Amino acid sequence: MVISSFNSYSKSNLDVVKTTTSNKSNLKQFKQNGQIQIYQSSFRGSYSSIIRDSLRNAALGRKVLLVQFMKGGVKQGIENAVKLCGNLTWVRSSHSFDQYDSKEIENNNNLKKSIHESTYKLWNFCKKELLSGENDQIILDEIFLAIKKEIIDKDDLISTLENRFLSGDVILTGTDIPKDLLLMANQITELRS
Repeated sequence: MVISSFNSYSKSNLDVVKTTTSNKSNLKQFKQNGQIQIYQSSFRGSYSSIIRDSLRNAALGRKVLLVQFMKGGVKQGIENAVKLCGNLTWVRSSHSFDQYDSKEIENNNNLKKSIHESTYKLWNFCKKELLSGENDQIILDEIFLAIKKEIIDKDDLISTLENRFLSGDVILTGTDIPKDLLLMANQITELRS
């Protein structure tokens, strides 16, 4: 079960707090802080509930970015992102590990290089989105597998999360999650079969 907030926390959503000190009234604005949520599972392919919730959130008016690092498809990639519900942008790598047999990848250096470059290009796109504050929710599906395969640097992910625009929620999924990323999370959910 995945619990999700339906409040819109975009950068234009400012709350106003009235404070009173020494017979003076002041109005102060502050922004809602988004959360880092981690969903972990002992096996791949268990995150359909997160994808379902991203569709629901988009239908309710939240701007959602769903990025699948290790899954690809025909004519995928940043240039061919799929738009759903008017608010959901779904992006997959143009060349991914799931499109090929693992032995084929290991035996073909050009194919391996192409997959790594495509995944890294997707990560650079995600970094810009995390820093922009344009999305209410960003889902980085199987990003920990990209770290394990040494395509994405763990310290780069940590630095980006620390410097992200704080209003949107970030959901990270994977199987082998580094401890220092677990410590950053506001919520950790273990999904079981």
